[in-house]
Amino acid sequence: MALPVLEKKGDIILGGLFSLHDMVVEPTLPFTSSPPPDQCTRFNFRTFRWMQTMIFAIEEINRDGKLLPNTTLGYRIYDSCSTPHQALKAAMEFVGSENSSGVEGETQSKGTCRGTVPAVIGDGGSTQSLVVARFLGVFHVPQVSYFSSCSCLSDKKEFPAFLRTMPSDLFQVDALVQLVMHFGWTWVGVIAGDDAYGLGGANIFANEVRKLGACVALHEVIPKNRAQTTISSIVSKIRSSGARVILVFAVEQDAAALFDEAVREELTGIQWLASEAWSTAAVLSTPKEHHRILQGSMGFAIRRAHIPSLQDFLLRLHPSSPHALADPFLIPFWEEMFQCSLGVQAEGQEHNVEGKPPCSGAEDLGSVTNIYSDVSHLRISYNVYKAVYAIVHALKAMRSCVEGNGPFPQQACPDADNIQPWQLLHYIKLVEYLNSFGDDIKFDENGDPAAMYDLVNWQLRPDGEMEFVTIGKFDETTTGGKQKLQIQEHMIVWNGNQSKIPLSVCSSICPPGTRKAIRQNFPICCFDCVICTAGEISNQTDAIECVRCLPEFWSNTERTACIPKEVEFLSYTSTIGITVVAISLIGSFCTSVVAFIYSRHRATPIVKANNSELSFLLLFSLTLCFLCSLTFIGRPTEWSCMLRHTAFGITFVLCISCVLGKTIVVLMAFKATLPGRNVIKWFGPAQQKAIITLCTLVQVIICTVWLVVAPPTPRQLMQRQSNLVILLCDEGSHVAFALVLGYIGLLACLCLVLAFLARKLPDNFNEARLITFSMLIFCAVWIAFVPAYISSPGKYSTATEVFAILASSYGLLGCIFAPKCYIILLRPEKNTWKRLMSKAATNKC
Repeated sequence: MALPVLEKKGDIILGGLFSLHDMVVEPTLPFTSSPPPDQCTRFNFRTFRWMQTMIFAIEEINRDGKLLPNTTLGYRIYDSCSTPHQALKAAMEFVGSENSSGVEGETQSKGTCRGTVPAVIGDGGSTQSLVVARFLGVFHVPQVSYFSSCSCLSDKKEFPAFLRTMPSDLFQVDALVQLVMHFGWTWVGVIAGDDAYGLGGANIFANEVRKLGACVALHEVIPKNRAQTTISSIVSKIRSSGARVILVFAVEQDAAALFDEAVREELTGIQWLASEAWSTAAVLSTPKEHHRILQGSMGFAIRRAHIPSLQDFLLRLHPSSPHALADPFLIPFWEEMFQCSLGVQAEGQEHNVEGKPPCSGAEDLGSVTNIYSDVSHLRISYNVYKAVYAIVHALKAMRSCVEGNGPFPQQACPDADNIQPWQLLHYIKLVEYLNSFGDDIKFDENGDPAAMYDLVNWQLRPDGEMEFVTIGKFDETTTGGKQKLQIQEHMIVWNGNQSKIPLSVCSSICPPGTRKAIRQNFPICCFDCVICTAGEISNQTDAIECVRCLPEFWSNTERTACIPKEVEFLSYTSTIGITVVAISLIGSFCTSVVAFIYSRHRATPIVKANNSELSFLLLFSLTLCFLCSLTFIGRPTEWSCMLRHTAFGITFVLCISCVLGKTIVVLMAFKATLPGRNVIKWFGPAQQKAIITLCTLVQVIICTVWLVVAPPTPRQLMQRQSNLVILLCDEGSHVAFALVLGYIGLLACLCLVLAFLARKLPDNFNEARLITFSMLIFCAVWIAFVPAYISSPGKYSTATEVFAILASSYGLLGCIFAPKCYIILLRPEKNTWKRLMSKAATNKC
């Protein structure tokens, strides 16, 4: 059965394919008789306008006569009913048969099918165009599509005769990806139609956004049968995904099924991104129930144009016109437009008049405002218009060929009276002209036009109607470092009538001071924000890793900047420093008090009996020991480092030497009382001073060599895991430091041994026991000092050394001089020669 066709005779016939109906009713096949003809249903006013635009362009060219003088264009237009098999049937009609109508007044050459059209305009859907392009490509019949955008159609090996005035989805996807990246959406859902257009575009988009670090929250497909259970499942997945931005890459019929279900399930708060197929679809923007969820939607649409006189041409239609009976599509259009019945059934069309009143004949298209008569947003219609003119300019170029300078073998020109499709295809590929709207029309090597889009935003007007507001543009041809995508953000109204950019991320942005830690078994966009560890910073959002500060710097509290580390040393203002100063000064004061007491009572037996000269020298050295601890406080410098260790070593040796001298004097004094002993003369005052000088001189020599060879110097201790720069004095030579301490220890041990030997001597004025206790305390302090010093960190090692100095100094002062001061001040009756001698006599008995 022949397909319904709208045709007009002419010298050259152009084919047209338009999906005037959205679907085909599939009849039940009994398999006992021939199947009934397919019934197309759901008339599409938008596509009908596209078809009328093709007729308008052809009649405009015929009327003008400048492009093709003395030549009339005709047309043959079929309805593909939005289905591939119906489109293929129409394509077969274009190639023709023996019974098909040919070019009027022309005689076809032998070997050419009668009725073959030189070029076809259409189809709209990519799925239909794929089938048609494969078929027409075999015969090299040029096909110029006005709405098929699938990138797969750019493959010239598979589709050699396919061209289009609609940009490839590769460019649309590029624009959508840049849009997503511009607003920082990293968690995006993708819903695709189950066809070449939807599946191809959605897959390219998903792959491209992943390359740029974004993630696809869900990737679902709307089935062609639009089963409610499946679409309901998609809506549920959208709700549970957490994505606030969803791209719907589908034709308007599939998108409508999704949005109907979204309205039914009250899915709100989603920022919808529209592919070009439905970004300006009135079938979606007109229903009031869609306004709540689609308000604020955003998408790319091809550039629009205002075609003069087109609206008047669209409104000319009427069933009573002379050519109405020859138009098989006018009857279903009229009945659907005015919801009335003309009582005539168009061939191959579903005729359902139930509930429809008869048409009165007074219906007027001018009284109805809908998508058919609305010429304010001519985008696809403009593509149809450009497709017609592109073919006509190719025909003009064919007729302008100069013999002997043609593009074919032997520089031959085509026969203008016998147009071969493959020759016309050659000229269409070379078409380049500037149309009346100022647009440069040409095709690239893949048959694609230059990609230029308007970015449109769905905004509700005060009267409750949806308006497509252009808020930006995308121009793939932009060069010179300019941005391809330009957006006027102040004009955008987001979903829910919001002015703030919606946030669509799997995880919140990690602020400065944190880094992203990827969650196991989750996409890369799902992460936790982990605070940078101490000593590391991040000064940008969504930092992948934290940066370690230089050794002399440390991170601030917020972990956003490196600041100089806090310098730590034993300062005078610290608690430990104040304590050390206080204890040191108290020790010096107590020593001075003892010296004053000894000076006031120097004529008393207890002072004279204990060698007053050595006692005063010992007190002086103890004062120096207390004061030398002050050199360990304050910021280390070269002089303070050299002074603190040498002063400590020399003063302590002087102190121990005095104690050693006193011990020897006590021991020798009692040994000299034995008959026949005359050793006391070898330990007189001069010899005592010589012993003290000699012992001290050894330490002075050690310290001098130390300062010359490897003196102590200030050093900064910067540990990676610490926020402190510890200032301390480096010993310079550990051997020298060990010799200083070892020599002090040697003298102390010698004193301890001698004092122990003199412990049983008469004790009235005997200091041996007191010296023994003081040396025990001294040795205990310095033995405990060694492990404490090694294990103490930073300034505490210095404090340990200072406290060891003070403790041993207090031990000497307390053990040796405290009992004497007690007798001098509180028990003066014991401070007599009689008491001394009587005690000595008692001990001898």
